[in-house]
Amino acid sequence: MDIAKSNSSHPKGLWVLFGTEMWERFNFYGMRALLTLFMINSLGIIESETSIIYGGFLALCYLTPMLGGFIADKYLGNRNCIILGGSLMAIGQFVLFSSASLFDQNLDLAKTLLWVSLGIIIFGNGFFKPNISSMVGSLYPKQEKNKLDSAFTIFYMGINLGAFLGQLICPLLGDVKSVDGVRDIHAFRWGFLAASLAMMLGTITFFFLKNKYVVTPEGRPIGGLPKNNTAEDFEEGEAQSAKFSSKSIIVAVLAFLVLGLAFHFAAGQNVVYSLVYAAGLTLAGLIISDSSITKIERDRILVIYVVSFFVIFFWAAFEQAGSSLTFIADNQTDRNFFGWIMPPSMVQIFNGLFIVAMAVPFSYLWDKLRGVGKEPVSPLKQAMGLVIIAISYFILAHNVKDLGNSGLLAIKWLILLYFLQTCGELCLSPIGLSLVGKLAPKRFASLLYGVFFISNAAGYALAGTLGSIMPATGDKFKKAEELGINLQDVLDKKVSLTSAQTELLTKNQIPLANHSFAGFEIHNLYEFFMVFVVLCGIAGILLAVISPKLKKMMHGIN
Repeated sequence: MDIAKSNSSHPKGLWVLFGTEMWERFNFYGMRALLTLFMINSLGIIESETSIIYGGFLALCYLTPMLGGFIADKYLGNRNCIILGGSLMAIGQFVLFSSASLFDQNLDLAKTLLWVSLGIIIFGNGFFKPNISSMVGSLYPKQEKNKLDSAFTIFYMGINLGAFLGQLICPLLGDVKSVDGVRDIHAFRWGFLAASLAMMLGTITFFFLKNKYVVTPEGRPIGGLPKNNTAEDFEEGEAQSAKFSSKSIIVAVLAFLVLGLAFHFAAGQNVVYSLVYAAGLTLAGLIISDSSITKIERDRILVIYVVSFFVIFFWAAFEQAGSSLTFIADNQTDRNFFGWIMPPSMVQIFNGLFIVAMAVPFSYLWDKLRGVGKEPVSPLKQAMGLVIIAISYFILAHNVKDLGNSGLLAIKWLILLYFLQTCGELCLSPIGLSLVGKLAPKRFASLLYGVFFISNAAGYALAGTLGSIMPATGDKFKKAEELGINLQDVLDKKVSLTSAQTELLTKNQIPLANHSFAGFEIHNLYEFFMVFVVLCGIAGILLAVISPKLKKMMHGIN
């Protein structure tokens, strides 16, 4: 199935949303490719702290869709929220450009601008993200809802075409090294400026094309003000508004506070991560407390919750791309790609490239399997995605096992990892978006997309935690040796450091001890990557086992 054929069988509005999301992803993934390297090299933030900040930023980006979805469903509508969100993200990227332009003159101001820019982008993403996804399902008449898996896979190709372009152009402009391997720490700003311009283009495109193409099969506007919704916008017999009692809202607020405190003080999570985990559980409980929910609706919503829980582990592993995998690409990988030394921030481009190449074939695969009655149920597809990403880390773990402290990983193994992770992503992420579109009652559509994105947020928070336990890479051992210190002996606790040596290692961002996870000390990269093998492998097997039960709870929807 080629693009032209897809275009004849899918509404033109899908391609408008495709293009809008493409430029937004250019903006987001282009910035993401540079962000951690900018914080380390230009702002002087240490790697472990950068991983926590990175995870917290991504987590909040996928927590605010809860707020954006609520405001869209109740007040502004999808269209207005998309325009507002896109505008905010363009502004946020420009503030980040300003931070990258000023750090050598005023480091404190540059760091302040970093926080301001990330905050603006977080809220912009919150308004944009749930609303454009929830509009895709409304493009199709009720009798064609079974086309949503392939529609969301095509839509997902737009997401990753933008990601590919962003991860190509922004690193070429912003991650620049001399022939001697010295990084130009002032170049990051040009990558951030390109991201800002891309977001402006996407927002303008949507603004001018929405009225003509983003309409229902009957020609009515999709995503307008909620007060203009008609009975035709809802399934037969479906309630047209949520009915949260005052009691349920009060209970939700109290639950949020208690859970937040529990995650922070009892589980030792930082404030951002505690906020994310508490918000996800609280919102899930609030929605299910709605008195208008029928038995079938409740079962379908519970399926969304179960699937959302399992995808946390996928994103925790997948989002190492912007932190630990980028650090490894920068410090312990031979990046010679057919004679060209690839910038470390660009290595993750292969994910977007493989998505663009394989999204339509995957869409075709689901269509063919559905045609012969052998299409896997959506939760089983997502279980396959989890198992595949576990396999990708298993292969990588065995290829770093014998590197020691000075060996370099061949870039082909990172390319293979991104290929497998792309296959896993196509089994999981667009299918999850489609599942919410098929199962969510319309009055909760954007809000339930918010819940689904909170599971992404929780995954990113866990990704930050896991990324921060990455052991020392080869560059740290080399730098310590130059300082006259045997880092391996330090990590093995064979020597005691003087205060001067401790200060020297800290100043050069070299760890003084191995990190631990779940009570186990992580000694090397092999053990680090095996953490993801175990987490994702167990999650995938469990989800596959309970998929038949989930299928029954979906009440006829596949």
